[in-house]
Amino acid sequence: MRHARMVVTISTTGSISAGAQELGLPQPSLTAQLRRIERAVGGSLFVRSRSGVTPTELGARLVPRLADLVRRADEVMAEALAASGGPLRLGSSEWTPPTLRDALHAALPDTTVQTQTLSPAAALEAVRRGALAAALVPRLPGTDGGAHDDGGDCPDGDAALGGARIVREPVWLAVPHGHPLTACGPVRADELAGLTDRSGLAWVRSSQEHWFHAVERGVLGGSAPARVLHHVNSHQEAMRWVRDMGVAALTTPSGALPGVALVPVTGAERVELVLRWRSGAIDRGTLHTLVDTLRAYYCDYARSQPGYWAWMQRHPGDFPELRGHLPEPVGA
Repeated sequence: MRHARMVVTISTTGSISAGAQELGLPQPSLTAQLRRIERAVGGSLFVRSRSGVTPTELGARLVPRLADLVRRADEVMAEALAASGGPLRLGSSEWTPPTLRDALHAALPDTTVQTQTLSPAAALEAVRRGALAAALVPRLPGTDGGAHDDGGDCPDGDAALGGARIVREPVWLAVPHGHPLTACGPVRADELAGLTDRSGLAWVRSSQEHWFHAVERGVLGGSAPARVLHHVNSHQEAMRWVRDMGVAALTTPSGALPGVALVPVTGAERVELVLRWRSGAIDRGTLHTLVDTLRAYYCDYARSQPGYWAWMQRHPGDFPELRGHLPEPVGA
């Protein structure tokens, strides 16, 4: 089943590199696995080129059968999970606040909820395997697969997973509490590096292996900060450096910590928080409660971030999924 899923993922993503990213594997590892699979079946499954992969004659015959095998195995796992009446296992990325567990228990009093913190790629793979029923993961700007509020499957080539967008999060500048930049109001993305350099602020950036690295690269473009002291592998580590070492970093508001001030950044892409689940693993009523609870929890969290809740109230059009949880604008 693991080999079948690898082949199907390479086929649906169109390249070995994209398939490796989807599976949360290093590209050389997936390439080596594919070679072993091809030796086992007696021939090449794909023709490689700079533009990606296309199935060979053998691949064209086998890939649809392997895809059907994966789909049937997923259905078996989903039915087994639904029939077991076991706990609802929910994954999330970066960190899982204890208060989130409290909110989920309050909203689903008859359901045992177990939470786990994983990287986005590992969380999605755990959902596909059936180790998790659902996971709250970030999605990078510009990626395919829009999530639907009605609980429909995300049209991203993975029919085994459904998805709903919880919120679109802005990417803001994090600076030490009381820093003069907090009094400047919103800053433009193309001004960030120059502003921090003139302010004498060094930076922490995400490591290349971390999902937020691509977001930082997109926001900063070619205007990288002059001084980068450290590369981190989590928002929490970055925020501790901002708070304790007096440096700057980019973050989403949900990644901030007390003692860190957030400066709005205009012209930056948003990061989407998306709930992904195995089709059939969660009944529809529980699913709607879960989505609504996560959105309400996000609003409660936003109230704890100075300036962020007021920003959301002034820009309700930027947060369409939270309609019903945000107050009506004045004069509406």
